[in-house]
Amino acid sequence: MPILEWLNKGEAIKTADRVPYRLLQADSELSYGEPNGNMLIKGDNLEALKALLPYYKGQVKCIYIDPPYNTGSAFEKYDDNLEHSTWLSLLYPRLELLRELLNENGLILISIDDREHAYLKVICDEIFGRSNFVCTFIWEARSGQGNTIGHIAENHEYILCYAKNIQEVSFKKITNVANKGNYSDEKGSYKREQLRQWGQGDRREDRPTMYYAVTAPSGEEIYPFRPDNTDGRWRVSKAKMDELIANNDVDFVKDENGRWLLYKKIRDGRVTYSAHGTLLTKIGTASTATIELKELFLGIKIFDTPKPEVLIQHLLNLVTNENDLVLDSFLGSGTTAAVAHKMNRHYIGIEMGEHAITTSIPRLKAVIDGEQGGISKAVNWQGGGGFTFYDLGETVFDENGNINPKVDFKTLASHIWFVETKTPLLQCEKSPLLGVHNETAYYLLYNGILGDKKVDGGNVLTSKIYEALPNPKEPFSGKKIIYGEASRLSSAKLKELNITFKQTPYDVKAR
Repeated sequence: MPILEWLNKGEAIKTADRVPYRLLQADSELSYGEPNGNMLIKGDNLEALKALLPYYKGQVKCIYIDPPYNTGSAFEKYDDNLEHSTWLSLLYPRLELLRELLNENGLILISIDDREHAYLKVICDEIFGRSNFVCTFIWEARSGQGNTIGHIAENHEYILCYAKNIQEVSFKKITNVANKGNYSDEKGSYKREQLRQWGQGDRREDRPTMYYAVTAPSGEEIYPFRPDNTDGRWRVSKAKMDELIANNDVDFVKDENGRWLLYKKIRDGRVTYSAHGTLLTKIGTASTATIELKELFLGIKIFDTPKPEVLIQHLLNLVTNENDLVLDSFLGSGTTAAVAHKMNRHYIGIEMGEHAITTSIPRLKAVIDGEQGGISKAVNWQGGGGFTFYDLGETVFDENGNINPKVDFKTLASHIWFVETKTPLLQCEKSPLLGVHNETAYYLLYNGILGDKKVDGGNVLTSKIYEALPNPKEPFSGKKIIYGEASRLSSAKLKELNITFKQTPYDVKAR
């Protein structure tokens, strides 16, 4: 598979691994409404994504991002005049972490324009796999003449779409309900739909099994034909055609030349399903989005390149259902979080600039209070819910590799579990037993989790501490990995008990 090379790509590939894990510190003063798992994070999105990894790896159903387009026209809080190689190096590690956060049946959608579309496509092929490319949506971003680029009016933008695993993702379909038609029979009204394929590529030799005789009411044999009188083909198999005729769902009609034409009767109220298309027209424009924000912020233009709520709604509707998790790591004006909130999806939004406080917070507060702009009326939004605001705090480990004293048991437990299993710790009980993974039980002795059992408050593995450790609920005969400050058990005893002891902080991987 072709790959893209650029200056310092080698460093970009290593960046995600080198980013330290940071604490996420909740700020109750900036949070709003009911705490229900929705997160708004202020800070560098690379560090924020790394901080989320131990908790949300493989948990996100849909990611939408609108990164800087490297054109000088995106929002000012990002340096959008980056040299091309720097722009690629900025995106590469972020896309790597976003892939890790995606569920196996998840989808990532990335807005981009003409200048970087081709380059972004190649690095996404490398990161997500060429086989997981779904499509490129073309969004009509500007109606009328659009922005003039040289001698050409630019009307569209692209949205790249990739699956985490194309075999697992399930796309919703468009529901089509037939209206009352112009024809009727004893079964009711209906519309007509041609049963022959006669376009440029619909030749008999293309699909020989779709070329067969149908007996007309007069007894004549009817074959599909093309306008040039060459052989065409039917739209349905012979078995399906026989079924339609038996159910009186086919109209036999002669054209002006006396040739038989067959029409399928589309009954009033019939429900069919079709796939969504890649051409996104009449789904809001950049002007729509600007108006939405001005209505929220008293006519003040606070953001240069927002996306309209109806566009984000359409994208989220492709694969998500209520309570699914949505993530936007370039949150900007907060559109993705606002739309996810109104659609009853859980969400994580990350914004590095002051927009997190000056735009995203007031916008989400307005949503929670029931504002009626954007998609509110379409989804019957009445308000409710809430979000928790987080700052990026200190690193889990200091510059010497020691555990930061501000790290609590839950944070360290989540970090260790992720490092050991590469999966998130979904529930963290007040217990030294973190869980069982692949027939191995993991324990952490930290911050006196067992209470005062002496020897540094229970953080040292002794015979007494071992006897107090809870056993896994299911029948368990596998090995145990126990993290603690020290072990007083001999090597022979550890082997007898099938224990691998790891000392904190030295055996805790910092990255």
